[in-house]
Amino acid sequence: MISVEEALNTILSHIKILGTERVSLQDSLGSVLAEDIIASFNVPPLDNSAMDGYAAKAEDLQGASEQNPAKLKISGELPAGYRSKNLLKKGEALRIMTGAPVPEGADTVVMQEDTREDNGNVEVFKEVKSGTNIRRAGEDISEGQVLFKKGIRIRPAHIGSLASIKKALVSVYQRPRVAILSTGDELVDIDGDNSDGKIVSSNTYSLLALVKENGGIPVNLGIGRDTKEVLKEKFLEGLHSDIIISSGGVSVGDYDFVKDVLQELGLEMKFWKVSMRPGQPLAFGMIEGKPAFGLPGNPVSAMVSFEQFVRPAIRKMTGDQNLFRPLITGIAKEELKIKKGKKHFIRCVVTIEEGQYTVSTTGAQGSGMLTSMAVANGLMVVPEDKNCVNPGDTVKVQILDSDFGATKEPAY
Repeated sequence: MISVEEALNTILSHIKILGTERVSLQDSLGSVLAEDIIASFNVPPLDNSAMDGYAAKAEDLQGASEQNPAKLKISGELPAGYRSKNLLKKGEALRIMTGAPVPEGADTVVMQEDTREDNGNVEVFKEVKSGTNIRRAGEDISEGQVLFKKGIRIRPAHIGSLASIKKALVSVYQRPRVAILSTGDELVDIDGDNSDGKIVSSNTYSLLALVKENGGIPVNLGIGRDTKEVLKEKFLEGLHSDIIISSGGVSVGDYDFVKDVLQELGLEMKFWKVSMRPGQPLAFGMIEGKPAFGLPGNPVSAMVSFEQFVRPAIRKMTGDQNLFRPLITGIAKEELKIKKGKKHFIRCVVTIEEGQYTVSTTGAQGSGMLTSMAVANGLMVVPEDKNCVNPGDTVKVQILDSDFGATKEPAY
């Protein structure tokens, strides 16, 4: 039996980043950028107005006030999307809309609220300095700028910025195809008959969702019955993917054939059993150059094992550099008795009280109680040398919920 840290290091040492592909911008969300993006032009391309008002010369507005307004002749109107062909002369103002290029000769824009039109003229009630209310060319993105470096995971704001420099296709790291197999004669699929004590294969759907959440492409191999022939057929199908995950059949029962079948197919076993709870019976190896994970069959054990080992492997394959969940420090609210010798991952709920993270367990920690994972927003990580957690103790928590800290009401 090896430690969690040793198991993780072993896994990641065998994971290779996949190749790259070019995809349309709208299909790139969630992928990891595989190229540096260099802007080929300025954004905005020209100096433009930051608001509706009047383009003018700052020298014509010196000393302007409500009592002594500057009076300028309106030379025309310029909506957004058009450029003025005329040079703005001294004593003139051009009616301008937000986003319209500032005309030649103008060096400031007066807010509409600080003006009043009067028979083809405009009165300005406020002195405005040069450069006011003007968005400069290239102030957002400048030509030749490295806009984004490879290795970032693309979010909606990245897509908007890429669109602004006309990047219709982007190079990203490929997403791994992840084959998922749930094993056991006791299992039925979600539409199967479970009236005779059968168990619906929740692992199939939990793992499909976890793979998809972390950038992989899930491939559902369905349910593998407890015979070597059926399992062999299923695993051969799984070899068309980049990663193989099975759940169940890796313990020491009479019908736990997963390990044996994989080894018969050429699996090079790297380890079996990890010093953790839940999730001790966990196998990892390489088969035809592809990583294969044999996860426990208990639903919570399967999910916790995925979080610690499969998730970082998938994310590394996609080119991501941020492989792990956030780890925060909080204060335990209750007593917890555990056995020494294994790293424990305790399902918990993290809240914020008076500016401090506080941590409560979800209650009973049975590895078949899947709803406790749904309630939890974190996993309290208790090291191997501890046999208890007391109220007031400082504890570390791995945050599972991507919406952690979200609120029903605005926080401002």
